[in-house]
Amino acid sequence: MRWTRTLQTVDVHCAGEIGRVITGGVIDLPGETMAAKLQHINSTDDRLRRFLTSEPRGGPAGSAVLLTPPTRPEAAAGFLVLQPDQAHAMSGSNAICAVTALLETGMVEMREPQTTITLDTAAGLVRAVARCRDGRCLDVTLAMPAAFAEDLDAVVETDDWGKVRYDLCFGGVFYALVDVDQFGLRIEPQAARALAEAGVRLNESINAQRRIRHPATPEIEGLAYVMFRSAEPDGAFRTCTTLKPGRVDRSPCGTGSSANVAARHARASITVGDTQVSRSIIGSEIVTTLHGTTEIAGRAATLSSVTGSAWIYALSQIGLDPSDPFPEGFRLSDTWGGV
Repeated sequence: MRWTRTLQTVDVHCAGEIGRVITGGVIDLPGETMAAKLQHINSTDDRLRRFLTSEPRGGPAGSAVLLTPPTRPEAAAGFLVLQPDQAHAMSGSNAICAVTALLETGMVEMREPQTTITLDTAAGLVRAVARCRDGRCLDVTLAMPAAFAEDLDAVVETDDWGKVRYDLCFGGVFYALVDVDQFGLRIEPQAARALAEAGVRLNESINAQRRIRHPATPEIEGLAYVMFRSAEPDGAFRTCTTLKPGRVDRSPCGTGSSANVAARHARASITVGDTQVSRSIIGSEIVTTLHGTTEIAGRAATLSSVTGSAWIYALSQIGLDPSDPFPEGFRLSDTWGGV
């Protein structure tokens, strides 16, 4: 066996959503900030992303979580999310996976009853507090980047559904938050394929019709996800984030939950100190707490935390043989949709 590239990963899931945390084999990326490193992957060199997320080493489900040296002294590690479409600035479920991997493998010393770690992300510093007992992370609470509602009750014209209303909100990346009843669907496992296809088509329509860019971090641009939502009888929100090329998030989505709280606060339906339970398509939960308000480039913004749990299920080594005919992988439409 001869490999020209070797990566070590800790394979984790948060509330059912896979986050494959890269713990060895990548020294660093060009860029003096995490936003610059994000832009490097998306604009200059995305071979690592394609190597990990395409077949035969990856697949359409889950993410690869890239840890780098931090660019700010307060942080323990830099953090980027690699997905089949591109690299993303922030993800709550993947950050919970990263913190769990760092602590449970001993890369960062675990202290009981709680350990604090700060991640350096392109969306800003994210402070994580892990409740720990007997060598295990019971749960992780993330102080999320400031979230804001960019446009409430926006309307997009579509060929498939006519006019669709959505809230454009930032929760670490940009979301279109869409009430699922506009599509005659429910957020339930048997609707996953229909939701995934609708969400990806709607994402493409919105991105084609408007320019979306973070007002303070221009490297974060474009609509990342469409998240369907519906209110539950017990006050929770059922959520379903849709991801390219065509699947649904198994977790309730931390950044999406933070974005939804920002939208609700803008409508005065939630106030500082309140909590919101987000429930995924498979019934797993993340809890979001609204702690305060702030301002981002003249926009009213919210400060929230999300709490969830993750579980390590594998330790992996991934390598590239120099004779491998697929060094950057491949994708087929049977599982990847119309790519």
